[in-house]
Amino acid sequence: MDITTEATEATEAADTAALHALLTRSREAWDRGDGAAYGELFTADATDVTFVGTVYHGGPEIGRAHQALFESFLKGTRLALEITGIRFYGPDTAVVVTVGDTSKGRPGKLGKVATYTLVRTGPVADEHRGWRIAAIQKTRRRRLMEAVSFAARPDTRPAAAA
Repeated sequence: MDITTEATEATEAADTAALHALLTRSREAWDRGDGAAYGELFTADATDVTFVGTVYHGGPEIGRAHQALFESFLKGTRLALEITGIRFYGPDTAVVVTVGDTSKGRPGKLGKVATYTLVRTGPVADEHRGWRIAAIQKTRRRRLMEAVSFAARPDTRPAAAA
């Protein structure tokens, strides 16, 4: 292995750890019901598409709207989040896929899938190596509909699910 490959692998490992830390911080802000802290993890022009289809734009709006949600519909909820995949597209862009859910107690099955687009917007020296959330798309997983589709048309089953 040459020095360039080692440096690239070390950088990718550090960025992977930073992405995990960023999403952990978002979960912690959610669990505290802290909309401002949640919104700070997004870029100024971020897009948040909720699983009900609401679209929020920008970290400040995402934080404000979530604070209102934390004080009402989402009061006392906790966010369960598992990263299922990370792909880098150059040194400053990553796509992260997660499964998760919100609940007031311990969640059952993690019934939501979220795709995050993360971008490096700041210096590598900050606590998240400059990474922020530029976009998130949340979708409720419909396992029964998947099963019906897969049974009727097996060729619709993703390779990872086979």
